[in-house]
Amino acid sequence: MGKLILICFSSYTILLFIIMWLTSRKANNATYFTGNRKSPWFVVAYGMIGASLSGVTFMSVPGDVANIQFTYFGIVLGYILGYITIAYVLLPLYYKLNVTSIYEVLEQRMGPAAHKTGSLFFIVSRLLGSALRMYLVIYVLQTFVFNAWNIPIWLTATVMIAIILLYTFRGGIKTVVWTDTLQTTFMLAALVLTIAIIVKELNAPFADIFQQMKQAGHTRLFETDWHQPNYFLKQIVSGMFITIVMTGLDQDMMQKNLTCKNIKDAQRNMLTFSGILVVVNVLFLMLGGMLLVYAQNRGIALDGFIAAHQTDRIYPEIVFNSLGSFTSVAFIIGLIAAGYSSADGTLTALTTSICYDLVHIEKITSDEKKQVRIRRLIHLAVAVLFLMTIIIFSNHHNNSLITIIFKVAGYTYGPILGMFVFSIYTHRQVVWSRWIPVIALASPIICYFLDSYSKVLFNGYVFGFELLIVNGLVTFLGLLAISRRDKTLISR
Repeated sequence: MGKLILICFSSYTILLFIIMWLTSRKANNATYFTGNRKSPWFVVAYGMIGASLSGVTFMSVPGDVANIQFTYFGIVLGYILGYITIAYVLLPLYYKLNVTSIYEVLEQRMGPAAHKTGSLFFIVSRLLGSALRMYLVIYVLQTFVFNAWNIPIWLTATVMIAIILLYTFRGGIKTVVWTDTLQTTFMLAALVLTIAIIVKELNAPFADIFQQMKQAGHTRLFETDWHQPNYFLKQIVSGMFITIVMTGLDQDMMQKNLTCKNIKDAQRNMLTFSGILVVVNVLFLMLGGMLLVYAQNRGIALDGFIAAHQTDRIYPEIVFNSLGSFTSVAFIIGLIAAGYSSADGTLTALTTSICYDLVHIEKITSDEKKQVRIRRLIHLAVAVLFLMTIIIFSNHHNNSLITIIFKVAGYTYGPILGMFVFSIYTHRQVVWSRWIPVIALASPIICYFLDSYSKVLFNGYVFGFELLIVNGLVTFLGLLAISRRDKTLISR
């Protein structure tokens, strides 16, 4: 079994390097940062599925059905509204201004302080979020494969990050766009294959299995108690804003969109991608319900995982112990694909953000060769930092990682949301720009206080993912306080 997994892993890695070789020939900085703006929109749309879902969706969404049933679907509905907003509000702005880093928008409206603040918050948020996603992949590989070979987790993490570093080193975003298509294919294949094998193992029509899910209460779509974090209106609104910030205001996701030839192609990509993503998330929820039904029918005890808040382990536990070696190998390859599709784009996006937002590579030198050397050093440094973050977190986790990641996003993307809303929808000019970083830091601290004492302050109300909106609002109000009305902006 272990040898089979190793052979499949090696073969998959070779495929990635073949794609790297094909896409990085005659590569330059324009190739790395923008893909020379020649990516076919349908390739970007399909590849972004894997980048958006990641290993966390692959593991946490099915597992979390044990806790919150199908109520995650409210977030999925919010996704649709978010993607429409991105397609018709943010993408036209980015293409009009012809930006490489989307945080250049903040500098044009509020100056260098806002530019660097937005970029730093993105770097911290993306580094933490993607490291958590990659950690989950490594954690599962360790638990079910590499621990038996006495391979330490730091070595597993080092090898996987080294592979990602190597195949993104030259081609950058152009390579990522095409490797994402491969990774999306393997992830979706693992998902569909698992569903098909569970149906076969249960020896019952899907309609009967769904009826069992319904009778067990797993298919509940909406939480109607407004006190709960997963109250359906909060889920929909939160899903919309999570999408806007984690896709529309995220350099990683937008960098892929900006490789399209023009705004029309980018909008086609975004709308097509959103429709596919809804279907895929529904399949993951169905898989979660089917795993629980399978466990009940086969007498597999899951109460320990649920009680310990380790529902991320439900999917791999059933696959490795009950569904056979073929399913296990498919699961491993799908999981690795999910992890790679998140991490490779992150390395490229963080490198781009540091190069254009913090270092200003285009101002340091006009020599292409010197720019390439600087970019490669930054790329390497980002990979090392990414690896260190994974190792630091690798001791344990005691909650569904999708909840942790959305919580992190609520604190770190909130200030970015507030700054972009201020930039796009107000006719005011910041007067005291040195206060922008202070406001951006103070906002998450205030939100942490509100979240910690919400039951006392708000009559039992518990914040969910909508804390992101509150965070953005606090930043927005802070920017209003240090700004004044600008007639020159009104006349534009």
